[in-house]
Amino acid sequence: MADTAIKKDYSTFVPKLFTFLKYAVLVIACLLVFIPLVVVFLGSFKNNTEFLSSNVFARPTKFEWSNYKTAFIDGKVLLGLKNTAIIIVISCTGTIIVGTMTAYVLQRFKTVLGKVLKAAFLLATLFPAISMQVTVYRIMNNFHLVGTMAAPIILYIGTDIVSIYIFMQFLDNISYSLDESAIIDGANYFTVFFKIILPLLKPAIATVLIIKVISIYNDFYTPQLYMPSEELSVVSTSLYRFMGPYGAKWEIIFAGIVICIIPALVIFLALQKQIYAGLVNGAVKE
Repeated sequence: MADTAIKKDYSTFVPKLFTFLKYAVLVIACLLVFIPLVVVFLGSFKNNTEFLSSNVFARPTKFEWSNYKTAFIDGKVLLGLKNTAIIIVISCTGTIIVGTMTAYVLQRFKTVLGKVLKAAFLLATLFPAISMQVTVYRIMNNFHLVGTMAAPIILYIGTDIVSIYIFMQFLDNISYSLDESAIIDGANYFTVFFKIILPLLKPAIATVLIIKVISIYNDFYTPQLYMPSEELSVVSTSLYRFMGPYGAKWEIIFAGIVICIIPALVIFLALQKQIYAGLVNGAVKE
């Protein structure tokens, strides 16, 4: 009886311990993410004297909204947001069009060329991107694209192999019966793609958009290398330039960081539900 009781207690203790540890790790992870954000948010409302003298977690005695005005206008965050928005819209549109069409051709048409392209895409992902930057920069420079928005846009669209694989993965869950039924009814491949396949790829498109938007929004290396002009500043390079005239005024820098976080947060919250929509599941019963 005693052994049975001990085994019963052990069998209930271990799952409870794992549950406790699981939630403890999640709580710690949340704290590691939110604590820096709280520090930045509180610091963005302090004046320079209070920022340097008070505790980082101390509530500001007076909310300095002028910090946001300085960061938004004088710090050219507004210009950075505008340039970033232009690049994101064009790059994401191009990525969706090129990525979905490429994935559809590679996944639906089983040819030797398609297998070769899949292998080439996979091989390209194995090379570190930084190892090809000298060659890529020389090509862009020869086409006189350095110093223009076209350079990062072309790179964001043309080098996004991951998005193609995401679309191909989603296409695996779309039955061939949909294509065959539409073709029997007289539709051509363009009609099948735009009328049937593309609407069913909405969850994949939302996933790619989230990854792409956040990636472009946070990218510093490409804009800094190919768009060094101050008039072509994006969000990341605008924040970097704060280290010049506002190097000692961290409250201004924190205000700029808060401004730059808001659009990315709104975009993520708006699109995240689409990932779990499951529009493909149950489309066809076989």
